Amino acid sequence: MGLLSVPMKKPSEVDFAKPLKTLVQSNYRNLEPDQLNVINEAIAELNTLRNTAVWKVFDKQESGLEVNYRYYDQLSALESKIPVQELQVPFKWKDAFDKGSIFGGRISLTLTSIAYERTCVLFNLAALQSAVASSQSTDTDEGLKQAAKLFQQSASIFTFLRTLASATIQGEPTPDLSQDSLTALGNLMLAQAQEMFVIKAIKDSMKDLVVAKLCAQCEELYSEALRSMQRDGVRALWDKEWIPQVAGRQAAMHALTMLYHSKVSKANKAFGEEISRLQKAVELFKTAQSRSSNPTLFQEYANRAQKSLAEAKKDNDFIYNEVIPDVNNLPSPGKAQLAKVLPLATPLSEDFHDLFGALVPVAVNQALAACEGRKSEMVNGEIMRLREATSALNGLLSSLNLPAIVEVTASGDSLPPSLQEKASAVREKGGIAQLKELIERLPELFTRNKEILDEAFRMMDEERDSDNQLRAQFKDRWTRTSSDKLAATFRANGEKYRTIINNATAADKVIREKFATHKHGLELLSMTVDQLAKEIPSAGAGSNSQASNSSAAQTLRSLMESVETMKAERECIESELKGLTIDLKDRFLSALSTEGVINEPAISLSEIGKVIGPLQEQVGETLARQQVLSTEVREAHERFVSESGVSTDQRDRTLSELAAAYDVFTELQGYLQEGETFYNGLTEILLVYQSKISDYCFARKTEKEELMKDLTHESSRQASVAPTPVIPTHHTSTTASNEPASTSASAPASAAPPAAAAAGGTAPAPYPQQMQGIPMAAAYGGNMAAMGGFTGYVPPPMPQGFNPYGTLPYPSAYTGFPPATMVPPAYYGTYPGAYGAQHHQQQQQQQPQPGAPGAPPNQMGW
Repeated sequence: MGLLSVPMKKPSEVDFAKPLKTLVQSNYRNLEPDQLNVINEAIAELNTLRNTAVWKVFDKQESGLEVNYRYYDQLSALESKIPVQELQVPFKWKDAFDKGSIFGGRISLTLTSIAYERTCVLFNLAALQSAVASSQSTDTDEGLKQAAKLFQQSASIFTFLRTLASATIQGEPTPDLSQDSLTALGNLMLAQAQEMFVIKAIKDSMKDLVVAKLCAQCEELYSEALRSMQRDGVRALWDKEWIPQVAGRQAAMHALTMLYHSKVSKANKAFGEEISRLQKAVELFKTAQSRSSNPTLFQEYANRAQKSLAEAKKDNDFIYNEVIPDVNNLPSPGKAQLAKVLPLATPLSEDFHDLFGALVPVAVNQALAACEGRKSEMVNGEIMRLREATSALNGLLSSLNLPAIVEVTASGDSLPPSLQEKASAVREKGGIAQLKELIERLPELFTRNKEILDEAFRMMDEERDSDNQLRAQFKDRWTRTSSDKLAATFRANGEKYRTIINNATAADKVIREKFATHKHGLELLSMTVDQLAKEIPSAGAGSNSQASNSSAAQTLRSLMESVETMKAERECIESELKGLTIDLKDRFLSALSTEGVINEPAISLSEIGKVIGPLQEQVGETLARQQVLSTEVREAHERFVSESGVSTDQRDRTLSELAAAYDVFTELQGYLQEGETFYNGLTEILLVYQSKISDYCFARKTEKEELMKDLTHESSRQASVAPTPVIPTHHTSTTASNEPASTSASAPASAAPPAAAAAGGTAPAPYPQQMQGIPMAAAYGGNMAAMGGFTGYVPPPMPQGFNPYGTLPYPSAYTGFPPATMVPPAYYGTYPGAYGAQHHQQQQQQQPQPGAPGAPPNQMGW
C-alpha cells in the first residue's frame, strides 16, 4: 500500500540507578531497610526496562509496543513520587529526521527532565505504532482493523505531544518535536487511519454514498496533512518521497470519491453527472500516479473508472443523450470521519503494576517530612526545658555542697558515700581519658564536613569559570543558561550548610571551656578510691558529726531524695518524648485525593498536640515543683549551717568542686556523644549535597561538549543540506466542494524560557590521598546527571533546630535532626573528590496522559 511510517528518535545509554537511589534515600529517610531493598530492586528493574524499551522500537515489531507502554507507565508513576527537579540524569535523544552530514554531525538534545524522557518515549511509541500499522496486510479484516487502530493511536500521541513537548522542553526542541512537525505527523497518521476505513468499506461492499463520504473525508485529511507538511519550518525534514506520496494519495482519495459518487448518480439515473464524475475520476487517478511517481498507484480503481466511463458514454450516446455538466458545479457527497484522535486512557500497558508503590506521592512525602520537623521541634523544645532546669538544679546543689555536706558531718574524714558512687560511675565510663578522646575527635569531624563542603564549592567554581571562559569565547552563540544563574540555589543552600558548620564551633568551644574549668575535679574523680581519699583535705574544726542528727540535716536528706526522684522522672519523660511517633500518611493521602492539596500545618499541629500535650503537662508540672523544691533546699541548708556551725573550709570546697565536676562529666559526655552523632549525620547530608553538585558539574560538562560539537559542525551541516525544492501548486486539495477545508487544531507553542542546560565543569581534581586518581565519571559509571531546569532544585531536607549540646549555643536551626549511627572510618575515602560515595545511596502532579491502546467501537464495529 505504500503507507508512511515515522522514523525513530535514537536514544543514548543512561544509567539512572545511582542518582535515583540517592534521590530516594535523601527524600525518603523513614523507609525501613526492607522497604529500601524493595525500592532498590525496583530502581534496578526500571533501569533494565529502560535499556530494553528504548532500543526495542528499532525492531519495528509489535512486541516492542508493550515494553514501551510499561516503561512509559512506570515513568509517569515515578514522576508523581519524587521531586523530579532533583533527578539529575542526562536523557539525550537525537532528532528522528536528521540523517547527519558527511561530517558526522547530528541534531540532539539533552535534558534531565523525566517529562522530556516521557516525551521522547511517546514519540517513539507513535513512530513504532505507525511502523507496525504500515506493515499490516490490508487484504484481511484483522490487518485493516489493527492498522486503523494503531494509526489512530499514533495520531493521538502526536497530537498530545504538541502540548507535552512545549511544556517540557525549555528552549528550542529538536525539529521532530517542534509544533509544526508534530502537527504534520498527527495529520498524516489520521489520514492514513481514515484510508484503512475506506478500504474496509470497499471490501465490505458498503453503500456507494457511504464509501464516497469516507473517501471525501480521507481526501480532506490528506489535504490538511499536505498543507502542514509544506510549512517552511518542516518542509526539509521529510524524506524526498513523503510529500509526493501524500500528494498522490490525496488525489487518489479524491478520485475514489468521484468514482463512488458516480455510482450514486447512476443509481439516481443522473447519467450526465455520472459521466462528469467518472471523467474527473480518470483524470485524478492519472494525477495521483504522476504526483507520486508511481504509475501503478490505485491502478485497479483507475481501470474500473476508465471502464465505467466508456460504458457510461456509450449508453449516454445511444440512449440517454444527457448534457454533461461541469463537475465543479456538482454537489459533493458530504464527509464521514471514522478516524479520530482517541482519548486514550492510562495506563498504557496491560496489568500495570507500579514498581514504586512503596513511595507515597511527593506532596505527601513533603508533608510527612514537614510534620516530622514540627514534631521534632516541639519535642526538642520540651527536652531543652527539662535539661536547662536540671542543669540549674545541679548548679544550686553544687554551690551548696549538697548532698556531700550532710554526709560529711556524719562521716568525718572518710569519703561521703555519694562522692564514692559518683567517682565509681566516672571511672566505669572511662573517666577523664574518655572525655579527652571524644573532645579530640571534634576538630577532625568539623574538618571533615568543612572539606566536603569546600570541595562542592570548588567543583561549582571550576564549572562556572569554564562556562564564563566559553561564553566570552563564543559570545552570543553560547546560548545556554549561565552557571551563576543555574547554580544559584546550590550555592544558597551551600552557604546555609556553611553557616551551620561554623555555628557548631561555638558549641565545641563551650565544651572545651567547661572541660578546662573542671579539669582538676575530673582528674580527681577518675582516680581510685584510695588515691581520691588522699587528695581530699581533712575535715576542719567546724565539722560536727552530731549535726547529722539535726532536723535540718534530716530535711536536707529528704529533699535530696526528692531531687533524685525528680531527676529519674525527667529521664522517663525525656525518653517518652524521644519515643513519640505520629503517622499521618493516610490522612495526607486522603486530603490529597479528595481536595487536591494538603493543609499540612493544620493537620500536623492538631495531631501532634494530641500526642505531645500530656507530656508537656508533665514537663510543666516538674518545672513548677523544682521552683518549690529549690526554695525548700535553700531554707533547709541555711538552717542546717546555722544549727551545725559547719564552716566552708578547704575540704568542703574540694567536695563541692568534685560534685560540680561529676555533673559536668555527665553533661559533657552526653553533649559529646550527641555532637559526634550530629557531625556524622551532617556528613551524610553534605555527601548527598556534594554528590548532586558532582552530577550537576558532570552534566554541564556533557552538555558543554555537545554544544561545542554542535557549534563546530553547524556550518558543515548547513552546507550539506540541499536546497528545498519548490512544491508544485497542484499539490493542494482538489476537492470540488463548496465546504470550507477543515483545519487541524494546533496547540500554540507557548513561549519557553532559554534552555536550562549545557557548559563547563570537569571531574574534580584529586582530593585526599586515599582518593587520588579516581575520575569522577568512573565513580558514576560515566552516566552522571545532566543539568536541565535546576532552578527549581530542592536540597535534601535540612534538619531543623537540633541542639545536641542541650543548653549550649549550638546551631539553633537544627530541630529534629534524625538520629545517625556512628560512621565507620572505612566509610570515608572512597568518594572521588570528597568522601564515601557508596554510603549515601539516596509533584509534579501527574497530568492526564494519553492512555492505554484501544479505540471505542465505531460504525464498522472496530
